[in-house]
Amino acid sequence: MNLHQFRFVQEAVRRNLNLTEAAKALHTSQPGVSKAIIELEEELGIEIFARHGKRLKRVTEPGQHVLKSIELIMREVTNLKRIGEQFSAQDSGTLSIATTHTQARYVLPQPVARLREAYPKVNVSLHQGSPDQVAKMLIDEIAEIGIATESLANYSELVTVPCYEWQHVLVLPLTHPLVKKERITLEDLAAEPLITYHPSFTGRTRIDLAFAHRKLEPRIALEAIDSDVIKTYVRLGLGIGIVAEMAVRDDGSNSDLAVRPLGTLFGQNVARVAFKRGAYLRNFVYKFAELLSDRLDRNLIAKAMSGHGNDYEL
Repeated sequence: MNLHQFRFVQEAVRRNLNLTEAAKALHTSQPGVSKAIIELEEELGIEIFARHGKRLKRVTEPGQHVLKSIELIMREVTNLKRIGEQFSAQDSGTLSIATTHTQARYVLPQPVARLREAYPKVNVSLHQGSPDQVAKMLIDEIAEIGIATESLANYSELVTVPCYEWQHVLVLPLTHPLVKKERITLEDLAAEPLITYHPSFTGRTRIDLAFAHRKLEPRIALEAIDSDVIKTYVRLGLGIGIVAEMAVRDDGSNSDLAVRPLGTLFGQNVARVAFKRGAYLRNFVYKFAELLSDRLDRNLIAKAMSGHGNDYEL
């Protein structure tokens, strides 16, 4: 048996048992993938996949155990490569980060810049997506570190650590009547056309739950994944916006909008950093995590990665 066979089995499962798609992803031929899997099954004396003709239909019960072992083997192979990189080329390499648009646009620029100052030979690769896509990129080892608010803690394959808290804020034109109101309520918001995040992004779940708890039906005029898009449509008069507080930095770019905190209505959100469970983290990965928040340090992350709990309170 060999690593090529293990990769072929993994990719077949990732591609929903479609060997043609698996072959494309692995830059090889479909018959080659099929032959390698059959040879592994013959060597093990079991069927990893149940078949209908030449098509794979499902993973067998013994195949499930084989997949778990392959996952462990391939994870350690990746760790060996990272250990080699760590000690053969100190303080150089590529840091792959998976994150959402809001984090990439408003939170990461300074930590990335400071990392590059500390490790000038380290290249940074940013991968943006939904929180679930961020989790999948970590699990598939496309990225080493992930940052998002939703979903990450829901995956057993990941170790997550709270990074920082944030709240939603209301953005509206300076002439809007709500600007003069001292205490804005959910009823006030429900009476207005709202522009806010898509349901899977940036704490939208908390917004929906708050309205549902009060039995209110918000008037969602527009949904987006980009805070800048939300602010643009607020400026155009399509409604009032609900965005993450990180998106309204006091840099003068939002001087034409009024900003009101909504933490009392929607509560606090927690952004989390995540790593694939069992992964070997290079020095600059630890450093980048520390740059994200003064609440994170190498010892805390190493403790979480070693299996002594996978969550910490802020």
